[in-house]
Amino acid sequence: MTSPERLTVRGPEDILGFIPHSLGYWPAQSLVAITLQGKRVGATLRLDLPGPDVLANPAKFLRAVRRYLEADKEADGTLLAIFTSNGGAAPQSRYDGLLAGLDSMLQRARMPVREAWYIGDDFWREVWCLDVLCCPLPGRPIQEIHDSLLNTEMVYRGSSIGPAPEQRQPAGPVSALHRAAVLEAEAEWSAQLDLRRQSRPQFAAVLGQWEAVLARPAGDLQRPSVHRDAFLRATLLVPAWRDAVLVMAAAGKTAAAAGAEEFGIFSQDAQPGPMAPGAEQAGPEEVPSAADGTAFPSFALPDQCGEGFLMSGGQDGTPGYGNVLMGQEPAVPQWHSLDALDLVLEHLAAMGGPPAAAALTGRGWIAWCRGRGSYSAAYLGEALDIEPGYRLAELLLELVRRGTLCGWAARKEAAWQKFGPEAA
Repeated sequence: MTSPERLTVRGPEDILGFIPHSLGYWPAQSLVAITLQGKRVGATLRLDLPGPDVLANPAKFLRAVRRYLEADKEADGTLLAIFTSNGGAAPQSRYDGLLAGLDSMLQRARMPVREAWYIGDDFWREVWCLDVLCCPLPGRPIQEIHDSLLNTEMVYRGSSIGPAPEQRQPAGPVSALHRAAVLEAEAEWSAQLDLRRQSRPQFAAVLGQWEAVLARPAGDLQRPSVHRDAFLRATLLVPAWRDAVLVMAAAGKTAAAAGAEEFGIFSQDAQPGPMAPGAEQAGPEEVPSAADGTAFPSFALPDQCGEGFLMSGGQDGTPGYGNVLMGQEPAVPQWHSLDALDLVLEHLAAMGGPPAAAALTGRGWIAWCRGRGSYSAAYLGEALDIEPGYRLAELLLELVRRGTLCGWAARKEAAWQKFGPEAA
């Protein structure tokens, strides 16, 4: 294994320029905390700045910050940045007391604050620097952050800073003609697949189609394929298949198949033959039952669960659906497959309708797995706007609102890496 490239931090401008790339957007009214492991940057945490009531009694907020940062077991220091519209303009900030509390608490937690900054609309400054020669008031120009060498390097590597999650525009445009054709074909697929919800061969065909799509280059999504899109959207309407796709992307097809067997979704009664898209632009056609080569181990079949498999466990060492969806298993998920799934779900959500709620819920789960709670909440909120009461979206949004971390996001060795290289 080759050593990853490293991003070199030369000064505070580079660190502050790194933050928006790490989050994906320029934060506003936010506390950002970055753990340090020696001189190496660790995890990045963003929280909304607390209101006056919390500032008056910040103990609970401080404990939450500590709990999050302690997930980085190797951390021995912390960097803090407060992004606020007047952060660089006022000599004394309303958040000075909060920073003092964080400084004291993190010192006791053996993650002392190495540096802290206020970042405003026009200026930024170090919080505890009193030397007006190096820290002039009201601060240094914000353009220094935009012009930092690390920011330039990140842009060169293809990283971009998008809008904040609440300002994000819906998924990319889909032509009206393609959308109309997909919705028409989707109705046909839904009718066919509804007859096969309990069919093992149909389940195998569904996983086989999704696996093939996830293995293709991202650019293939831009090539119009009416029945591909219609079939994939129709499969998301079946909760068991929707969950299996998420599990397969993270933990592999064996885990997806084993969980389905464990929950007894299949019927022993005769089922119609499996259907899947044929040649490009072809409609439903019957496929051989064992076309994808999936093995389905035999398990004792408990009573069938209701909507999906959120709380299921695994057997015989196979990751269970519940453990996968909570980020507990496998030790490291298949991030390349999850990244591909996110792109596919974005494409499918752009055509609206009930399948869009499922697709956005899947994107919300992936964002949560990546440790991006703000994006997760935005996607899940959109899903519930489309289909109020969508159960999986409600459950996941509750996790996000409670501040629950996905198991993978809480472990350095398992966490999603946006850039690949490390920063030091």
